[in-house]
Amino acid sequence: MRAVKINDILVRRAAGSDAAEVAEVWLRSFTAALPGVRRAHTDDEVRAWIREVVVPGQETWVATVDASVVAMMVREGDDLDQLYVDPAWQGAGIGGRLVDVAKERSPSGLTLWTFQVNEAARRFYERHGFVAEEWTDGLRNEEREPDVRYEWRPDRWPPTRR
Repeated sequence: MRAVKINDILVRRAAGSDAAEVAEVWLRSFTAALPGVRRAHTDDEVRAWIREVVVPGQETWVATVDASVVAMMVREGDDLDQLYVDPAWQGAGIGGRLVDVAKERSPSGLTLWTFQVNEAARRFYERHGFVAEEWTDGLRNEEREPDVRYEWRPDRWPPTRR
């Protein structure tokens, strides 16, 4: 998939030169969305992980406005592994555009995890056709925060209520 420009937002694969901005979007978004969740890593560890692991080694996408990164998404196989939109840009449809890219790249379906306390993210994913499939006590994640696994399957769209 090539870069796609819609209005003033460009969605494209991340380059190594984007890593610092990707990390800052991740940090700002996590802090704003999850102020009560203990982070397992320092800011500098997150920056190094994004610079050394995520951007060069995983399928990382960014949304940019005027060449500045305003959102990021990571796909790993059929997992939507990371999706963060800068708080200043939330509600502009950028997250939905990134989800559309993930669905296009994984047409048979996607899974993702989010924290149970992140009600805004849960509502967002449910609006985009994801269905909660598993709830955990959080003992398997680094933050030790209860989480929920969502799935999107095209054959279940629109989702039915259980």
